[in-house]
Amino acid sequence: MSDSLVLPFSASESLIISSDNSGGIGMKEKDVVQVPYEIVGYYSFRVAVMECLSVGGIPLSVVLNNFCGDEAWEGLTSGIKQGLDELGINLPVTGSTETNMPLLQSALGLIVIGKRRNERVNKQILQRKIGLIGRPLVGEEVIKQQASIAPLSLYKSLCEMEEVQVLPVGSKGIAYEWKHLDRSGGGVSEHISSKVDIAKSSGPSTCFLIAYPEHLEDEIKLQSGFLFIGD
Repeated sequence: MSDSLVLPFSASESLIISSDNSGGIGMKEKDVVQVPYEIVGYYSFRVAVMECLSVGGIPLSVVLNNFCGDEAWEGLTSGIKQGLDELGINLPVTGSTETNMPLLQSALGLIVIGKRRNERVNKQILQRKIGLIGRPLVGEEVIKQQASIAPLSLYKSLCEMEEVQVLPVGSKGIAYEWKHLDRSGGGVSEHISSKVDIAKSSGPSTCFLIAYPEHLEDEIKLQSGFLFIGD
């Protein structure tokens, strides 16, 4: 279900390792999408930390593998710190930069290391609904349609709600991730599929799915506003 690696290291706690990578996005001449490195760092961190939070993890540190060059490090880490600020947390950031072989395009890998108490894993709710928060965006859309991107602060708040399960949507799209939450096997609801392209890449997890008992729908709608689409 999740791209995170969950490694139990005691009866009560597990280590969480979540990752993301990025290529051809940055400030190099041959990059496909030209954006500042602050944006590249922010969205790579966003994907990895959302994966960590989705399995009940508490982020502990960030590891950045930078193939963009020395000059990009400050921008990349600035973007990571922006994401940390949105979550209201302060974590150490470490990593390294490839300086021996300059690349023609920007590239990076990012890892969020966290832990969780195993008792925090959400119990399965027999009767629940599935909703979408945010819109699937990729490439230049991420820059031009930021109002349609689910905020990290909202994601964290909903992750902390009892009886809910959240799942970030990435490059494989809404329909792919929906299968992991839908016990009925009925597929994406017609209401959601009529409003968004359910096969489209959601790039750096600009939207996410949430499974919840019906009695929490009003609270989820209140927090999410126009970003919420129910089933």
